[in-house]
Amino acid sequence: MVKVSPSLLASDFSDLRGEIKAVSTADFLHLDVMDGHFVPNLTIGPCVISSIRPHSNLPFDTHLMIDNPLKYIEPFAKAGSDYITVHVEQPDDIRECISKIQSYGKKAGLAISPDTDASLLEPYLENISMITVMSVYPGFGGQKFIESSYQKIREIKKMIEGKDILLSVDGGVDFENVRKLEEAGVTMVVAGSTVFGAENRENAIEILRGE
Repeated sequence: MVKVSPSLLASDFSDLRGEIKAVSTADFLHLDVMDGHFVPNLTIGPCVISSIRPHSNLPFDTHLMIDNPLKYIEPFAKAGSDYITVHVEQPDDIRECISKIQSYGKKAGLAISPDTDASLLEPYLENISMITVMSVYPGFGGQKFIESSYQKIREIKKMIEGKDILLSVDGGVDFENVRKLEEAGVTMVVAGSTVFGAENRENAIEILRGE
């Protein structure tokens, strides 16, 4: 059974409190942070995270799709993030990013884009708690799942065998491919429109989990 992390990017931002309540049975809440540089889109900042933190008991899985995350780890940590994930492709020193995340008592994650070789994750496997495989190109929600992601997931699953690391997939996850993703080794799915686009969000979460 996989964990489910609904992506707030796909929610109705005019009713964030209601949207967060509607997915309260999930395992995590996924927060996409984009800076218009690392990816061609802008989303939320620490002030939004701090404003919604009192309205959810879920762990906040904050995905920093930004350049130079070292400058921003502190405000996102203090805003209430529980996991903070940075990309292996961004220019800051990855070990320094991991260390800074953990210095605030948060769990560190690494994300990897579709065209990036999984071997770049290997030097950091002893120090992280989550890997997020991007199965679409980062920047926008609602994209189609990239089929080659299955092979990358299988490869990473072998790399982390015996380690306490969540293996998450982000992008194009739906009811049709979630079981295949689970078979490939995914332990958590990030789902945006599949959850927030459903009339019954709780039921959508249950189906994704495999309940």
